Amino acid sequence: MTQSSRTLRFSMFGLLYFTQGTILGYFASLNALYMLEKGLDMAKVGIFSTIALIPFVIKILFGMLSDRFNFFGLGHRKPYILIGLLVQFFCLIAVAQVDPGSQYWLFVGIAFLLQLGMAFYDTCTDGLALDTTPENEKGILQGFMVGGRSVGVIAAASLAGFIAQNVSWAAVFYFLAVLTLIPIPLLFFVREVFNPGKRFDWGAFAAFKQVRVLAVSAVGLLLFLVIVGANQLVNPAFTSRFPDQINLSTAGLITTVWGIGCVAGALAGGSIMDRLGDRKALWVSVLLLLPALGLLAMVKSLPLAWATAVFFGLAYGMTQAIYFALAMKYTQPTIAASMYSILMAVTNIGQGIGLGLGGGISKSLDFPAAFGIFAVCLLLVPLFFPLLFSKRMKTALYQA
Repeated sequence: MTQSSRTLRFSMFGLLYFTQGTILGYFASLNALYMLEKGLDMAKVGIFSTIALIPFVIKILFGMLSDRFNFFGLGHRKPYILIGLLVQFFCLIAVAQVDPGSQYWLFVGIAFLLQLGMAFYDTCTDGLALDTTPENEKGILQGFMVGGRSVGVIAAASLAGFIAQNVSWAAVFYFLAVLTLIPIPLLFFVREVFNPGKRFDWGAFAAFKQVRVLAVSAVGLLLFLVIVGANQLVNPAFTSRFPDQINLSTAGLITTVWGIGCVAGALAGGSIMDRLGDRKALWVSVLLLLPALGLLAMVKSLPLAWATAVFFGLAYGMTQAIYFALAMKYTQPTIAASMYSILMAVTNIGQGIGLGLGGGISKSLDFPAAFGIFAVCLLLVPLFFPLLFSKRMKTALYQA
């Protein structure tokens, strides 16, 4: 493979994750404010968020579809990616015309379809990455993907917020629609690879009976429980600690510098994974997260809070890139997209537990206690290393 084709392929995956990041960034930072501004209450915002997340619960079905069926002879991955991007694009154009205050359920329905399109191309993008990426490049690829998504989140949190304040909310949706189109041209220049000798096989799901696959699932659940659960507490913790110094605008800037750290961590994590190997890379992730959690729990000055946000972002992005690359190595080729989507679903479960755990602990105790308990959960991760990396289990994970 030439350097130019490698760069083109990595750029395509980075941009596909970038456009996904713009939508995630909008939903995370602006959508609730938009709905509240339109006269809705938090109960309806909660219902909306729950329904909008359903596509990511059922995304394994999309993986099975692309694993099994060549779309009219055009490919197993790229046609489905294109369909998902176009669904997202047209839904963004449509939702700009809808007032959620007077057309709530229409707004919910369009958002559901939008998330369906995003989950569709997200799953098939992962399948294409698994099909085309050599073993020694999976770490750096995940760096590009996680980094691209982080840049998308930053763009949505900063530029979309500026557009909403100075132009209109409709302009925000048009802006996001334009960003959705950016990866499409590269789809036509990257060759799809799908080995005809490795067709979909239901029996491949027996891989989930293997101890190592269960162990990597447990590691993913714990890591995402910690990083996502802690992340939701960063701005509330800082705001409660420095109430006269942090307003909504400042909180947004803190999220931006966190995102910058996340991009740097994602790129560094991919390189670390490829250079040091799986076990050492995971140790680096754990050993960076522990002091980051400690700083989040104890920081007492605003300048240190800014530095802590960057440091935690670095550890967050690195952890994501390293785990995603590890999960790619545990997928069975005949069900690549399906199996990878299941491993990602386990991380989503971890995120849900972490969000609930962090919110409950911070309310009943305090923020430092929540960060401390997350650190204890993180210390459970190395307990699974013997199952993942013992010399006795270094034989091939799957038999042909």
